[in-house]
Amino acid sequence: MPEIAPHVARMPGSGVRHILEMALRRPGTIILAVGEPGEVAGERIRDAAAEAWRQGAIRYTPNGGIPALREAIVDKLARENGLTVDVEQVWVTVGATQALYLAMSLTLSRGDEVLVPDPGYTTFTMNARLLQAEPVPYPLRPERSFQPDLAELESLITPRTRAIIVNTPSNPLGSTFDRPTLEALVDLARRHDLWIISDEVYERFTWGEPHVSPATLDDDGRVLSVFSMSKTHSMTGARVGWLVTPPGWRQTMLRVQEAVVSCVDEPAQRAALVALEGDQRDVLRAAAHYRDNLSAATAALDDRGLRYLTPTGAFYLWIDVAHVSGGDVMAWCERFLDESGVAVAPGTAFGASGEGWIRVCVASERDQLLEGLARIPAPA
Repeated sequence: MPEIAPHVARMPGSGVRHILEMALRRPGTIILAVGEPGEVAGERIRDAAAEAWRQGAIRYTPNGGIPALREAIVDKLARENGLTVDVEQVWVTVGATQALYLAMSLTLSRGDEVLVPDPGYTTFTMNARLLQAEPVPYPLRPERSFQPDLAELESLITPRTRAIIVNTPSNPLGSTFDRPTLEALVDLARRHDLWIISDEVYERFTWGEPHVSPATLDDDGRVLSVFSMSKTHSMTGARVGWLVTPPGWRQTMLRVQEAVVSCVDEPAQRAALVALEGDQRDVLRAAAHYRDNLSAATAALDDRGLRYLTPTGAFYLWIDVAHVSGGDVMAWCERFLDESGVAVAPGTAFGASGEGWIRVCVASERDQLLEGLARIPAPA
């Protein structure tokens, strides 16, 4: 029998998915490991998708997405992000996952290096390996409040470095980069002639300073921006995101999108259109719910003396469990699930720098969240 390609065999799996699969085999488990919004997409959004099915609107759409949705995205980017783009820079994708894969496919060749945050979202490293590129972690350390050390990051750049991945608000950390930090990152990329791939999936959930899109700081077209409907509008399973490219990439994107997925299904695109064009009360309500859950959760952790990173975005808590994890947080998460019936994500699922930490999603029901946190052993 022929063998699978060696680079695929070397691609890491998802430590989060591993814990989730264990949890799903245990009825009654409190699942805090997965970034699933506790809210449900509004009825008008669901009705739009249902009506598309009833009308038989299930044929191919243009590669870039239905025109009305692309135009709505252009309007949204101008209104909310201060980003002025042409409709041909917007490409509707199968969630942010495909948008990230496209961005990395367009900028990385075999053997190229890409700087990825550590801790950082698992797909960054998985995609790089799948593309036969080399992910190079840039550490985000607790002593710097998990902000990048620009001098250290710059020292990691080699002649093979092609791109930097920036994720703010961060999954898994719940941290954000402020404008001066992003300006410095864009300047660094300019000096070394690098691409920036900007993951902005949690853009609507910031708890302090407003979100800044790196592309608004870029004057020479080196930022590719990734967005999604999944978290903002509680549409994780609908799989609608988009990639914003520099200008002039239309012909390239037509070929690449056709090769990968052809197009996103129309019912999901129609739902996304209604979500973007309608009032944003559901988004505001979800944001208030997540922020209130974060406040309740951090108060509970404070009461028990558990250390955590104060969140400034997204809906995650990054919690220090080094006092019980014994230097192997993955093994501890497995034992914790078996013994306590609570699933949390091991920090090492997001990079080596995550040893001794766990990620907890706070988007669930508050009673379940607080009960799960109460089962984490407190420091002696």
